Amino acid sequence: MSKTKGKVVSVNESLVGTKITSGAVINGEVAYIHIDGDKRLKAEVIDVKKGGIVYLQVFEDTKWMKVGDSVAFTGLPLAVKLGPGILGSVTDGLQNPLYELAEKEWFLERGLEVSPLDTTLKWHFTPSIQKGDSITGGAVLGHVPEKLFKHKIFVPFSVRETYVVAHIVPEGEYTIADDIATLKNSDGGTKVLQMAFDWPVKVPMPFYERSVPEKPMPTGIRILDALFPIAFGGTACNPGPFGAGKTVLQHSLARHSQADVVIIAACGERAGEAVEVFKDFPELIDPRTGKSLMDRTYIVGNTSSMPVAAREASVYMATTVGEYYRKQGLNVLILADSTSRWAQALRETSGRKEEIPGPEAFPMYISTLISAFYDRAGVELLPEGEMGSLSIIGTVSPAGGNFDEPVTQATLLSTGAFWGLSRALSDARKYPAIDRIDSTSKYPSLLQKEEVLYLLDLLRDGKSIASNILLMGEKGITDESYIRYQKAELLDAVFLQQNSFHKVDGVTDPERLHLMFTMIKEIIDATVVIEGKETIRSHFNFIRQAFLDWNYMQLNDKNYEKQKSRLLILVKQMGYVKENV
Repeated sequence: MSKTKGKVVSVNESLVGTKITSGAVINGEVAYIHIDGDKRLKAEVIDVKKGGIVYLQVFEDTKWMKVGDSVAFTGLPLAVKLGPGILGSVTDGLQNPLYELAEKEWFLERGLEVSPLDTTLKWHFTPSIQKGDSITGGAVLGHVPEKLFKHKIFVPFSVRETYVVAHIVPEGEYTIADDIATLKNSDGGTKVLQMAFDWPVKVPMPFYERSVPEKPMPTGIRILDALFPIAFGGTACNPGPFGAGKTVLQHSLARHSQADVVIIAACGERAGEAVEVFKDFPELIDPRTGKSLMDRTYIVGNTSSMPVAAREASVYMATTVGEYYRKQGLNVLILADSTSRWAQALRETSGRKEEIPGPEAFPMYISTLISAFYDRAGVELLPEGEMGSLSIIGTVSPAGGNFDEPVTQATLLSTGAFWGLSRALSDARKYPAIDRIDSTSKYPSLLQKEEVLYLLDLLRDGKSIASNILLMGEKGITDESYIRYQKAELLDAVFLQQNSFHKVDGVTDPERLHLMFTMIKEIIDATVVIEGKETIRSHFNFIRQAFLDWNYMQLNDKNYEKQKSRLLILVKQMGYVKENV
């Protein structure tokens, strides 16, 4: 604990002004405001003014705080404790475990603190170094089993010097509070290490070697995997109006994407949605392992009812944990819901600091902060040929679904994929309601590039013809154009739309995606010889229903091939003639 002390001189909701009475402070360090005798509230220095005035953002409710309350500064930045035991836990933005807090007080009181990791649980540690080895920051001391993975125990990444191992414990059972290694440097200084260490949340972990995200990450969602993919280590934004399906989409990504570890940052959404995550996820079965989905999940919960400062902390907390598991050689996915609420928290804090506002009163530097957040994603090439990745998908909740507002625009400039949710599609019950025309991705698809362009061309033609039908009616267009329109509608209905709650259609693996594409392409490439709008529409309705029935069958279902044959026969019976035959 630093010797710096201070007194509260002003309180403006979560922004507290402090007069320094002794010592000095720096931006970003943590302080504790003592209230009600033995209670203290955690805060962070966000501005230092002349004359010894320091502004703190407090992570808890500041009601009943008084001018004159004492402040103690730690001299340390806001940090997360990294080590075995994170997976499967649910914490707030300060890494306080919420279930453990609830056991102490049903209604959480201010100033409560619980150790972020269990210091009594013993882990079976197997050393991978020996006495006399020379090591530095990032070196692996050994490993312990954690849920589904082999958890590496690192020398803290902040260690810059080279040390010699003076002592390493033998294989056995240890807690994260036990000393497992003693290091010595050339000057005779020693460093004692445990299995856990702290890392400042706002400082990105250094890459060992950074690589470009190139390998597509299967998500099980056809419209994403085919048209608007995300790569391992890539970034995506998912803006959309209320009720357009953002939360269900994120839940599907958490359960079915091919990420090893999923981190959910509930950074400001309504408490009801966050509670749904807390209740549902422990009960969900991971389809890949048959065990609880929480075995590879970490949840950071800060809802809209919590103080604004905690929302900002939760985003950085989740990102730092994600970087740590990337160092483990795992593919990590962060789902941030919603970054708009995080940005609104920054706007409130900026207003209380009386900074010059930018567009829509957001801070002038909002684009820089958003860019820095997404820049922490990426692929890392690790020693011994291993690779880890951190992918970030941020939900954006623009007021009124306005994609021109500052947060959405800043996010678009910082991410590699844009999945814009459409109010018109969600109102039409077309899910996922991702806009088929305006959404984009710079990452490689699970389909070939020419196949992606083939589908997009059909969708654009379909939208253009639909506009003509709206203006002139069906009688105003030719049968040929109407057939092209129906083909686009068929593609949308059987390939792009998906039932997230169906055990088969809810997730599509790469093999099935290619089978479905081959089938839909065969139907679209064929020439239709029937005439008349009513006949054409009826024809495509039959095809659509047969295709949907096929979608709901497992690949190993005895009726799968039969239904496929029925579909092909139906296509021919209804007037299709293959081109160039």
